[in-house]
Amino acid sequence: MKVLLATANRGKLTELRELLKETGLEFALPTEAGFTLPRVEETGTTYEANALLKARALASLTGLPALADDSGLEVDALGGAPGVRSARFAGEGTTDEANNRKLLASMAGRTDRKARFRCVLVLAWPAGETLSAEGSWEGEIGTESRGSHGFGYDPVFVLPDSRHAAELNQEEKRRLSHRAKAARRLADLLKKKGGAVG
Repeated sequence: MKVLLATANRGKLTELRELLKETGLEFALPTEAGFTLPRVEETGTTYEANALLKARALASLTGLPALADDSGLEVDALGGAPGVRSARFAGEGTTDEANNRKLLASMAGRTDRKARFRCVLVLAWPAGETLSAEGSWEGEIGTESRGSHGFGYDPVFVLPDSRHAAELNQEEKRRLSHRAKAARRLADLLKKKGGAVG
């Protein structure tokens, strides 16, 4: 069964294909199936609401099941910010580097540096049924950027073993990350559902 991913990010496609290979589903980008990815305003106040908006829009447009994710970084000392605005923390259309600079500046002098990445995956069928799964990855915010792997806030996210997320290789990240945990939960839900898609 083909499932379209509500993204244009080929890296995310590769990652989710690997994480969800045991489901037996065939994942593809909308363009690979002859569709244009619909532009969806992420107006939800939660990751699940935003992922649901994206998955339902794509399933409705294509008539195929669609998988969307929404994720972000939550910092305790900032009241859970940047949260659902993680990609836009330093402003609309900003860069990862600008977001990281703003975050490090916001954390200057703070001793409580606890943080977590959170991800929600939503699988939506054209008929309206949905499945959702969540994963989180605990750590803290460092005082500097380190590492050259990953993206987003990976360079400033420090794990309990003192490595920054951007210092992990792909295999380690696939095992530990919030997206990996959400994918494993989604695979379990699909297994319980009997693998029936549709």
